[in-house]
This record gives sequence, C-alpha cells and structure tokens, in this order.
Amino acid sequence: MAEQSANTRKEQILTAAAKLFHSKGFGATTVRDIASEMNMEAASLYHHIKSKEEILEIICFSMAEKFLTTLHDVNDIYFNAEEKLRLAIKNHVEIITNNLHQSTVFLRDWTSLSEPKLSEFKKLRAEYEQGFKTILSDGVNEDVFDDVDKKFAVLSILSSVNWITEWYNPNGKMKADEISKRICNFVMSGLRKKLVTDI
Repeated sequence: MAEQSANTRKEQILTAAAKLFHSKGFGATTVRDIASEMNMEAASLYHHIKSKEEILEIICFSMAEKFLTTLHDVNDIYFNAEEKLRLAIKNHVEIITNNLHQSTVFLRDWTSLSEPKLSEFKKLRAEYEQGFKTILSDGVNEDVFDDVDKKFAVLSILSSVNWITEWYNPNGKMKADEISKRICNFVMSGLRKKLVTDI
C-alpha cells in the first residue's frame, strides 16, 4: 500500500511538472515551482524524484514509448498503406490531445536532455520517422502514393500534427477525430498518385 501511494504521488508530481514545463518552459521552471504546485516543501519532493532533469527524462521517454508502440502496431497489421497512414496520424493526434502538457514537453524540451539520454532519445525519434517512411514506401510499392522525397514528406506530416500543441483547446469545437480527418485528407491529396489520362 505504501509503495502504491508513493507511485501515485510520483505520478502527481510528473503531471504537475508537465503542466509547469508546458506553461513556463523547462528551463524557467524550478524544483521549488513544482513543489509549490504540489503544496509541498522542495525537500519533500526529493523523496520522489532525484531532479528536475529526471522528470524531463521520464516524460520524454514515456511519451516516446506511447508514440512508438502505436506506430509499430499500425505497421504490424495487414492494411493497405493509405489506411495505415490514416491510422498512424489518428493515433498521433489522439496521443497529443489526450496528453497535451506532456506532448508539448516531449516536442519542445527534449533538447534539454543530457547525454547519454539525449542520444538515446534522438534514436527513438529517428525510429519513429522511419516507421512513417515505411508506410510511404508501402504506398509507393502498392502504386497508390507518388514516389516523393520520403524524409521531407514525413517531416511535413509530423510538423502538421505536432503543431496541434500550439493551438488545440480541449474545450474547443474541434475534437481529435475531426482534426485527424482534416490532416489526413490534406496529406493524402499530396501523396496520392495522380492518374494520367490520354487526351
């Protein structure tokens, strides 16, 4: 019971820290700020976490795991490339909208990670991008996508979905499904192979 209570407290600290990192930025947030948000002394905070950097590390790597797990699942199912890409984008949007503070930290503050964690994190980012490139390659092989510059295409797709953190309002009119549909339709219009007809 004590261990469960400690884990719950740590999760609460991580949530509070993510909220502060989101609003103030990782660099401008202090351990004292996090402790104040939790209504506890800074010294008590260290019973649960080693440092502010440890919190950043946990947030970044736990979010990376969420993104990678869902993308691996998409690439393991027997769908055509367009269905896979739509599902991958939908999953990405859902993760961001369901974890807005953590996603912002993941996307914006990862550069503050220290080595060797920084290099480990970069590998995970590259692995995620490669998962999208695989879907695009499948689409080319299936003759449904144009043979575009895959690196540029993936960066364009991810830039579109990641920008959600800058404007998404959980209480707004546009929900995750509508956002993913609009982004998917826009992306597909640029990727689908154009039919050439004789005149």
